[in-house]
Parts: sequence; C-alpha cells; structure tokens
Amino acid sequence: MIRIASFNLNNLFSRYDFTAEVDTMPAADDKTAVQVVTEIDPADPGGAKFRTFKGRLVKGKSAKDRATLASRITAMNADILAVQEVEDVTVLTAFAREELSALGYRHIVLVEGNDDRLIDVGLLSRLPVGAVTSHRHARYAPADSDPVFSRDLLQVEILHPNGRQRLLTVFVNHLKSKFCDFMEDPVTCQAQNTERRRQQAETAARIIAAQTRPDSRYVVCGDFNDTGDSECLQPLLASSELGLVDGLVHAVGDRPAPKDNPPAPDRPWSDRFKAPHQPADYQLIDQIWLSRALAPQLAGAGIGRRTKLGGDASDHDPVWIDLKL
Repeated sequence: MIRIASFNLNNLFSRYDFTAEVDTMPAADDKTAVQVVTEIDPADPGGAKFRTFKGRLVKGKSAKDRATLASRITAMNADILAVQEVEDVTVLTAFAREELSALGYRHIVLVEGNDDRLIDVGLLSRLPVGAVTSHRHARYAPADSDPVFSRDLLQVEILHPNGRQRLLTVFVNHLKSKFCDFMEDPVTCQAQNTERRRQQAETAARIIAAQTRPDSRYVVCGDFNDTGDSECLQPLLASSELGLVDGLVHAVGDRPAPKDNPPAPDRPWSDRFKAPHQPADYQLIDQIWLSRALAPQLAGAGIGRRTKLGGDASDHDPVWIDLKL
C-alpha cells in the first residue's frame, strides 16, 4: 500500500531572516517597492540573499507553526507528499531533515517557479525518484510572452524501491488563486483569475496527454483553487482524452470538524473561506485525480482535518489517497 498526499503549507518560508540596512530604498509610491529582507542559507552561513515582495515583510514560519505543520504531516504518514507554497528547495530540505526527520523523506524535489510571492510547488518521497520535469516555461498560446502557470506544473516519476521500475508519475500543480488586491476592481479581477485558471487547466491537460499514454499510471494533485465541478477546470478534469477519476469523492476526515455555525458540511472539503457577515464557505480545492489505469488501485482516501476554524498553521487541510501497488 502506498499513500500519496497533497498539502498547501501556507507560505513555508525560511526561518532565517532579518531586516537589513541598505544604501537606497525605492520610492514609497512605487508599486514595486519592497521591504528588504535577507535570508541566511544554512548551507552558506557566510552569505545572504534578498527576499522581497511588494513592500511586505517576507517572514519565515514560526517554530510553533512549523511544529504544527510537522505534526499534521506526521499524522498522515504519507509515502509521497506533494506540497505547495514553499519558498525554495533549501527550505523544503531543511524542513524534511529537521521537523520531518522521522518520516524518512530522502527524496526532495522542487524547481523554482514563476510566483512573485516566492512560493513554489515541490514533492517529498520515501520512494526513489526518477526523472523530474518542470513545465514552468509553458505558454498557453505560442505567441504569449509570459508563462501560463503561476507556479509550475511539476512532473515527477516515482520508482519502485529497487530504483529500476517506474511505479507512477505525479503531476503537482498550484493553479491561479481567486485572491484580488483591495486596489483592484473585484469583478474584473475575478474574471481574469478564472480565465487564467481555465488556461492553466487546458495547458495542463495538453501537457499531460503528451507526456503519458492511455495505460499510464499517474496522479494529478495539488491546490486547484477551485472546485472539481467548476467550469474553468473542466478542460483538465473532464478531458475525455485523459479520463481522470476523482480520488477524493469518498474521502473522510480523520477527526470531526471544528464547531461552526452553521456546522461544516458532511462532505469532503479542504478549505474554509469566511466573508464578512456571511456563513463560511467550505470547498474541496485541494484535490487528487487518478488516471484510468491507476483508478482501480484506489483503496481509500482521507482528509487531515484541522482543529481550529482558521486552520492549524495552514488555511488548508491536507488530502490523501491509498493505492494498492
């Protein structure tokens, strides 16, 4: 039995940061203005790198939050863990070797993506990893000047413990968020975000179809930032060529949901959004989909339920599937 999980770690930045003095700073009315923060790389303690984003301090996870994340991941005990919102491979490696050392994640994958907020997708695995392919440079249309993926579509081959046979392939993604800045027109912004998710879904479907065969065993997982029945995700999730199967349709939480008014729904969900003066909206935006060839091996599915309404060190709940391989 192999457990595959996906978890949005909610801005897992390095713990090593401090404010630095510099000779000049951008003008305050410059939209690209930044707070200058440096990170100390444990592998290079004598050096530092700048960490900046739109005038906001880029801060690392507190020791308490890192411990909470580690506790939730340990409870899942997944053999393969796809992650989203991680700063870089140095941060992911340190997290795996320190807070997650007991889980034996020897194989760590992260390719730097496109996000201005410095967050990437990655993968931790106990099983050997084969070929790793990044699709961060993919365009929706050939004439486009910018890549279509906000982060990356990361393709990772998972091998048999003997390191020779390919067991399956994992495609990890983190699609365009619904978030709109308060300075943006919400209607226009949401329409643009939805269209970008549609383009990303269509591009992902095209790439996966080109990278696989009808009998290929693969998983498509990550933070889709929308529900499985949303129109913008249908180019991927309803593709007749791929024939993806929802691995979480019968997923159950590992504990009761926190008390809410009205109560959380009795169906799979991984995200809770509470608009002012509105009841909370619970949706399954963290998803795991299986290829036709892999779907018959599905043996179970679950959700690592939070203990607090706002989330425990992440505003997402992790999801997982068990496969008989």
